[in-house]
Amino acid sequence: MESLLQHFERFSEVLAVSRTTHVRTWDTATVRRALQWARYLRHVHRRFGRHVRIRMALERRLQNQWRLEGGSGSSPVPGLTNFQALERCDLLLSLRLLENRALGDAAYHYLLQELFPGPGVPDADPETLQGSLARLARRRSAVHLLRLSGYGENSVLEEDSVLKTQAELLLARLREVPKAEAEGPSRFLSILWERLPQNNFLRVIAAALLLPPSSPRPQEEELEPGTPKTLADGDQELVRWLLTKSDVMAAFCRNLPAGLLTSVAGRHPELSRVYLGLLADWARHLHYDLQKGIWIGTESQHVPWEELYGKFQSLCQAPPPLKDDVLAALESCKAKDGDFQVRGLSIWTDLLLALGCGS
Repeated sequence: MESLLQHFERFSEVLAVSRTTHVRTWDTATVRRALQWARYLRHVHRRFGRHVRIRMALERRLQNQWRLEGGSGSSPVPGLTNFQALERCDLLLSLRLLENRALGDAAYHYLLQELFPGPGVPDADPETLQGSLARLARRRSAVHLLRLSGYGENSVLEEDSVLKTQAELLLARLREVPKAEAEGPSRFLSILWERLPQNNFLRVIAAALLLPPSSPRPQEEELEPGTPKTLADGDQELVRWLLTKSDVMAAFCRNLPAGLLTSVAGRHPELSRVYLGLLADWARHLHYDLQKGIWIGTESQHVPWEELYGKFQSLCQAPPPLKDDVLAALESCKAKDGDFQVRGLSIWTDLLLALGCGS
C-alpha cells in the first residue's frame, strides 16, 4: 500500500511538471519512462478497481494527500485527485505534453510516434493510450467537420477525422517553432519526414493544406512577438517546405490519391504549378508500344499511363481556373510535340483525346 501511494505521489509530481517549462529538459527516454509509469498506474486501476476495500483505502489516502497539500498553501494540479483518475493518467500526461510549447523537438517527435503510429499498425485497443486519444480526436473533429460541411473541396477529409486532428496538431506546432532558429519550421518538418511513417505524414500534410484558412488562436492565448496568428501561417510554411524539397514533393504527388491532390492544387496555385510540371515530366518518360497499342514506361518506377491519366482526369474535373490551366498546359505540350491529331504519335494528343478534349 505504501509503495503504491509513493507511486501516486511521484506521478502526481510528474503531472505537475508536465505543464511547466521544466519539460524542456526532457528527452525521449524521459517521455518514454513517464508514459510507462502512467501505463503501470492504469494497470493498477484495472487490477484493483473491483476490490472495494483496497480501492476505498487508496481513495481515502489520495484525498487526504490533496487536502494536506491544499491546506499547506500549495495549489493541487488537477490529475490524480481520486482513484478513478488512474484510468486516464496516460491520456492526461500526453495531452499536457502536446500542449506544452517548452517540450523539446526530439521528445515531441517521440510522443507523436507513440500517439499516431501511422498505417500498417494494428487498430488500437480501446484500453490503450492510442485508443483513448483516437476517441478524443473523433469528438474534437466532429465540431470541425460541421464547420467544413460547406467546403466541397474538403470532402476527402470527412472520411478521417483523426487525420484531420493530426493536421491541426501539426499546424499548431508549426506556428510555435521560432523562425529565429536555424531553418526554423523547415528543419522541424524535415525531422518529421525522416522519423515518421512517410505515407501517413504526406496525408497529414495534405489534410493540413486543406484546413479552412481562418482559424484564429483563442483570445486568451498570449501571443509572443512574431508568432503567427492563424493556422494559415502554418500551411504556408508547409508550402514553402514542399517547394524546397523536390524529393518530398515528388512523393507527395505520386503517392496521394488523385482527388486529394486536385483539392490541394486548387487551394495552392504554387503547388499546382509544380504538380503539373511533375506530371509533364512523368509523361515524357513513356513511349508508345505499337504491338500493345498503349503507352508504357521503360523503367519500373515510371508512372504508368493509367495513373497519369487518372491524375489528369481528376484535374480536368476541377472548377476553373485549375481546369483551364491544366488544359492549356496539355495543349501547349501538344503543340511543342508536333501538334499531331492522331493517336500513338504524341502522348499529349492521346491524353487530350482520352480526356475528351481533342479536336
